Amino acid sequence: MYRAPGRVNLIGEHTDYNDGFVLPMALDRSTWVEASPRCDRLLVVHSRERGETLTVDLDDNPPAPTGSWVDYVRGMGAVLEDANGADLSIASDVPIGAGLSSSAALEIACGYALLDIAGRPIDLEALARAGQRAEHRFVGTRCGLMDQTIACFGRAGHALLLDTRSFERRYVPIPGSVRVIVGNTMVRHAHASGEYNARRADCEEGVAVLVRRRPGIRALRDARIEDLEAARGELSNRVWQRCHHVVTENARTLRAADALASGDFVTMGRLMCESHESLSLDYEVSCPELDVMTMLAQRIEGVYGARMTGGGFGGSIVALVDAPQASRVQHELKRRYTEATGRDPDVWICAAGGGVDKTDARVPAPAL
Repeated sequence: MYRAPGRVNLIGEHTDYNDGFVLPMALDRSTWVEASPRCDRLLVVHSRERGETLTVDLDDNPPAPTGSWVDYVRGMGAVLEDANGADLSIASDVPIGAGLSSSAALEIACGYALLDIAGRPIDLEALARAGQRAEHRFVGTRCGLMDQTIACFGRAGHALLLDTRSFERRYVPIPGSVRVIVGNTMVRHAHASGEYNARRADCEEGVAVLVRRRPGIRALRDARIEDLEAARGELSNRVWQRCHHVVTENARTLRAADALASGDFVTMGRLMCESHESLSLDYEVSCPELDVMTMLAQRIEGVYGARMTGGGFGGSIVALVDAPQASRVQHELKRRYTEATGRDPDVWICAAGGGVDKTDARVPAPAL
């Protein structure tokens, strides 16, 4: 049995495809794959959550995404040159469409399984990059590298500060005096619908203007607020807002990692709240339910800070909470959100888990 975790991103949203900084942690919810080799080039894939079995011919990959969940598996089989045919049985307790990277968990778990049953060596960095390529080519989402990386390199009890340009990684301990709470709004998102890729295009448009003023800018990671202000007349308001979010979010992420490491939870919480405001107003990837749940969480005693997490357009929020008050916060947030929206959310206290591995553990029950 093979397992790869979902993730919750504490801060650093939409920065990874701009060569920036992110601070995710692996979840204690995972995608599980039971795999056995075949003698042909077929992947016969069964999904417990989807309730269907599909067959993929590794020698007959379509040139474009099909729109099916099996594109993630098809993509991994295609980009991993050492992969052979296999029977794959997939189960997951990472909620689908909740902004918790169920897709990367699926990619990495399947990729690890395919390599292992073929007797091939497994390079985790190469596996993470293969997952990104699979998503670009076979799903159509021009994602960054954060989700696949934390699925590979998660460490129990730690968040991961990742420089997505250099791939430099620094583990940041999550002190026992705080807890991380995830709240699923039960509004599903869809990155490949076009909005995610549109945000990336806006960022690239901004870089094309900024580089004319300062040739050293390769991505928004290199830009300063002063660069944005100087170029404001050359950028549309929409593109300026997108760039403003990314530049300020990179700075927030670095400060947040230091604050978490030093136990300055007030600063960490404030930065999370600022991140949500920027994502909602500048990057425009929030939605009414995310805004409502975030606002409700921020107002509960014991919460240091809260923000949307993941690509947006639905999904989940993340909150940093004083540990002794975590259970009360969990139940209070659930009650208040249901009263405000009529939706029954999935709210849970989570622990930072480990990255992809081979395990004898039992597959858990499905997520909500």
